[in-house]
Amino acid sequence: METSPLTVEPGLRAGGFVLGIDTCGPSGSVALGRLVGEGLELLGQTELAGRSYSATLVAAVGELLKQNGMALRELSAIVVVNGPGSFTGVRVGLSAVKGLAEPFRIPVVVVSRLEVLASKAGTGSAALDAHRREVFLRMEVAGEKPCEVLAGAAELAAMAAISGGIAVCEDAAEEMIRAAWSGAVVERVAAPTAADALKQAEPKIRAGMFVDLALLDGHYLRRSDAEIFGEPVQALAHRT
Repeated sequence: METSPLTVEPGLRAGGFVLGIDTCGPSGSVALGRLVGEGLELLGQTELAGRSYSATLVAAVGELLKQNGMALRELSAIVVVNGPGSFTGVRVGLSAVKGLAEPFRIPVVVVSRLEVLASKAGTGSAALDAHRREVFLRMEVAGEKPCEVLAGAAELAAMAAISGGIAVCEDAAEEMIRAAWSGAVVERVAAPTAADALKQAEPKIRAGMFVDLALLDGHYLRRSDAEIFGEPVQALAHRT
């Protein structure tokens, strides 16, 4: 699903503390920052091992806040990366954010992992490994709103090659992009983190571009295995 509907509210001023959460990739992270002047100061970041988010995420948030002498209620906003990526990782992250934000009515900002990756590399476009010989692709064309899609080799071959740079952080995604577009300018950077998400979300935080927490959902681009492989069973059930 796409990014949840926005509820534009008064933006945050300098001095506000912001928590960042990213559990979309093979590994994740949580970060704490503070708005200062026209920028954002990173106060700390904790790495999260993959496949253990449900057991470690909330504890990592609590420890990061404790290290900085803060309580959850003192946060001015939470930034969450809502996909694309691992279904389980995305859902764990969003569930945790809802649980953290609701009691104290903390505003929430969402950002796409592709958007964060592109910004980190200084490009408008980006690609992430979606497995199954597919990529999650963000395309920026001059004069148009960026578009994010799921694409395999056939879809990439049918597309016009992206003229500007395209950011990648994984071997599989880089191989697919180079195979489809031999002349592509590929910018290889480290995988995006929660700290990168905080930086990318800063303008949205200051502008008050928060999501409706009741409608907060993942930016998946691909349906879950249960939805895909369950369809034949459902179809058979309807015929009996």
